[in-house]
Parts: sequence; structure tokens; C-alpha cells
Amino acid sequence: MTLHHADARYLLPAGNVQIAFSGGRTSAFMLHEILSANGDLPDRVEVTFQNTGREMPQTLDFVAEVGRRWGVMVTWLEYRPMMPLFEIVGYQGAARNGEPFDALIAKKKALPNQFRKWCSAELKTKTAKRYLVSKGWRRWVSAVGFRADESHRTPYADNRTSTWLPLREAGVTRHKVLSFWRSQSFDLDLPVFGGKTIGGNCDGCFLKSEAFLASIARDQPSRHAWWEAHERGVGRQFSDRFSRRQLREFMDRQGDLVLSQEDALCQKNGGECF
Repeated sequence: MTLHHADARYLLPAGNVQIAFSGGRTSAFMLHEILSANGDLPDRVEVTFQNTGREMPQTLDFVAEVGRRWGVMVTWLEYRPMMPLFEIVGYQGAARNGEPFDALIAKKKALPNQFRKWCSAELKTKTAKRYLVSKGWRRWVSAVGFRADESHRTPYADNRTSTWLPLREAGVTRHKVLSFWRSQSFDLDLPVFGGKTIGGNCDGCFLKSEAFLASIARDQPSRHAWWEAHERGVGRQFSDRFSRRQLREFMDRQGDLVLSQEDALCQKNGGECF
């Protein structure tokens, strides 16, 4: 990528640096600004994307396109239940049917929920950590794409890492990120509603609103079925309020009209529907 500016807020700190690329618009914007400020990334920098297997296919396409268009090496990683507990994959070999998540649930014999969010820690944060340790890294700075309008979000604490939040330091909000992508020749092929990407990250994540999860049950039954099958297999639920079976049956009974009724299903994101 051509060096456009040298905004000091995006200049790389000393030492090893991990740039955490979630596969969404915000973290991709962060990567763009770091590349613009620094030019080609030195060997002491790793851009990582951890695939759970439940990402939307558009997310995988977007990660691959970012790497190709911007000339940056993105290391694709997935959780594995056996040592070394991760595997380097790539766009072609990336899981698309939840296999890493399947393996983690089988190992724990439990389901995560809004109170025990170990899925993100194991499938994403610790998977990246294990890879970086395998490279001989002992300590590093982790660049995380938390914006200035996401003050409620806090970085994962770790004894090996210190967190760098360049977007928050630069005062970047959702509006600026979306404005940036409107000016680009490519974008994440997922819709935006109310300033938020609809369907990003894990397709049926329990942190998404009940209204959105109900729409998945209606519009993408094969993706909904994965979550329902795990609830049935483990005998627990991802959410305290509705099982995925109950949500599907509710939609079968009520139909599309219920999605337009604000009091019928919880509209809140972030695990607040309990």
C-alpha cells in the first residue's frame, strides 16, 4: 500500500505488534490507517484473523480481499482441540461449517452464553496468542479496533500483551468508518442498518438481539440449525430467555409480522436480552 500520511496516532509502537483483524469494517479501517501511516509492515508485525467457522461467507471474502488489494499478509488461524491448539489455514482451507467451534464445545461439554463468553477467548484471543508464542514472541502489543464511541468495550487482559487502541486515540466513530467504506472500491458485502453491520462475526452469536436471531431462523434455517443442534446435544441453551428451538417455533407461529413489533422480541445487542 502507498504511504498516504504519517498520522502519529497510527505509527507502530516499538517491539512486536499484533494487528487483530476481526474481519469487520472497523478493524479493516484500523489496518488501513496503520498501513497508510507506516507503509509496508516490518517482520515484527503480524496481522491475524481467527476464524471460528461460523463467520458469514461474506466476512471470509472480505478478509481475503483486504489482503489482496492492500498487499498485506493476513495469517488465518483456527482453534484445534489438540496441541498446539491452533492451525494456520487460509481462505481456501478455512472452516465454513463451524468445525473449530464444534471442537471447542465437544471439549468443554458445555455452551457459552452472555455470562460465560469463553468462545471468543478460546477461538479468537487465545488462538492468536498460541500462534504468536509459537513464533518465539514473549511479549507484544496488540492493536485492537475499539472505536471512540465504544467506551463500554474493554480489552482482554493478558500477561503477555499490552493493548493499543489507535481508533479510540484518534477519536474515530462508526460514522467515520462507514464514510471511509463508502469511498472505497470494495466493501464488506453485509448490510448496514442503524449504523451497524447486520450479520457480522458469528452468524448466530448469543450477543445479537433476539429479533436478529429470529430473522436468521426465518431467512437462513441451515445456519440457525447449527445453534439449535448444539443446544439439543448439550442439553443447555445459549440464552436464558429462549432456546433456539423455541425461537424457531415462535417464528413459525407468528410469522414475519412479529419482527416489526418492537415489544415482541428483544431488540438489544450485547447479551442484554435476559
